[in-house]
Amino acid sequence: MAMTWEQVVAMATALPGVEEGTWWRSPGLKVGGKGFARLRVEAEGGLALLCEPGEKEALLASGDPAFYTTPHYDRSPYVLVDLAVVDADQLAELLDSAWWLRAPAGLRRERQGA
Repeated sequence: MAMTWEQVVAMATALPGVEEGTWWRSPGLKVGGKGFARLRVEAEGGLALLCEPGEKEALLASGDPAFYTTPHYDRSPYVLVDLAVVDADQLAELLDSAWWLRAPAGLRRERQGA
């Protein structure tokens, strides 16, 4: 079942301090004022999602059609996600990981203590 931007926002805003807004002139998600995901309005579409370089490499090597890149993103710490085919549980895990990479130290400490 295809994921919608609204579902992505609902998953992400369940995490502490996440706000929906605009990032690079497209819908985006930020924590502590720093972006970690954005809905791409470019021709290829998809969700640009922050991730560790090793995780990006593994996702792309897996052959899962939900994950791809473009020349613009090849050397960046973002993997592109096809919302039409991505597994919802896997997307939730990836959003959580992206949150940890961008969240301010105070929010991370609060969450660890929760």
